[in-house]
Amino acid sequence: MLIRLLYWLSLAISLVCWGLWETVVVNADADFESVRVRLNKDHSGKRGDPKEKYFHESVFHPHYDGRFADRQLSYDDRKSHLVALVQTYLFTMQDIGAETWLMHGTLMGWWWNRKILPWDSDIDVQMTVDTLGFLASYYNMSVFHYHLPHIPEGRDYMFEINPGFATVGPFDKLNMIDARWIDMDTGLFIDVTTVRPNLTARAMGIEGALQCKDKHHYLEQDLFPLRDSVFEDTAVKVPFQYAWLLEEEYSKASLTRTEFERHQWNATTMEWVPMKSVPLHSDFEPSVPLLLKTFTPGINRPQKARPKLRPT
Repeated sequence: MLIRLLYWLSLAISLVCWGLWETVVVNADADFESVRVRLNKDHSGKRGDPKEKYFHESVFHPHYDGRFADRQLSYDDRKSHLVALVQTYLFTMQDIGAETWLMHGTLMGWWWNRKILPWDSDIDVQMTVDTLGFLASYYNMSVFHYHLPHIPEGRDYMFEINPGFATVGPFDKLNMIDARWIDMDTGLFIDVTTVRPNLTARAMGIEGALQCKDKHHYLEQDLFPLRDSVFEDTAVKVPFQYAWLLEEEYSKASLTRTEFERHQWNATTMEWVPMKSVPLHSDFEPSVPLLLKTFTPGINRPQKARPKLRPT
C-alpha cells in the first residue's frame, strides 16, 4: 500500500513539474536585448502580437526579423543575401547530419532552374519532428559564423527553435513555424516546419499519413526516400514525389505560366528575367507560385483516388 502511494505521489509530482516546465518554456522568448547586434530599437511586431506567439516578424515586412533589421533590402541585395542564407543553412545541416529538404515556394524555384525565385523573400524547408528534437537538445540559439566571398568580415547566422515545436493536438495558428535560420545582419530568415505522424489518419487505416502544424498533409511515399540534387550550387535534398506535390499544392493552372509577378521566363538562359516596363518591388508575397510546363517522365504520381488526410 505504501509503495503504491509513493508511486502515485511521485507521478503527481512529475506531472506538476512537467506542466510547470512546459508552461515556462512555451512562454519563453528570445527578446531583443538578449540577441541584439547593431540596432538600438526593436523593430519586431512583438508588442502587437498575442503573447502566445513565439516568433515575431518585423513591423515593416513579414519576411524580416525586426530584432536584426530596420528596413527591407533592395531587389538585388535581397537575392544575394538569400543565396548566402540558404547555402549556409544547408552547409550547417549537412555538417551536423540533420536531414532537411526544400518545400513550397523554394521547391518551385528548384523545379524551374535550381535557384531561388527572384521575387521571393524567404526560404521554406522541412525536416522531421525527431530531427528538430535532436537539434533542440544541442543547437538551439547557436550562432554560426561564416566567411563569405562577398562579405570579407563574415556573417553570423542564428538557429532558433520554437519551444512549442513538439506540441501535438489542436493546431496552434500562432506557432506554425517550428524553427528559423536567421541572418543576424539583414534579418532575413528560413522558415523550418516539421513533419510528424498524423495519428488520426493512421487510426483510420491510412498508412504513412503525415502532417505539419501548418495543416499540410502528406503520405510517407510523397516525401521519402528523399532525392539528392543541387540548389544554388549547394547539395540539397528534395521530396521524392516533388512534381506531384507541387501540382497538388498549386494546381495545374500554374504549370504553364511563363510570366509572373513582373518576370518572364527566358528558355534560353533558363532564368526569370525582370520585365523592364513594369517596376519591381521587394515586398511581393506570391499567391500562385510557378512550376515547369512539363513533368519529368517517370516521376509523376499515378492519377488515382487518394485518401483525405485530416488534422488531429
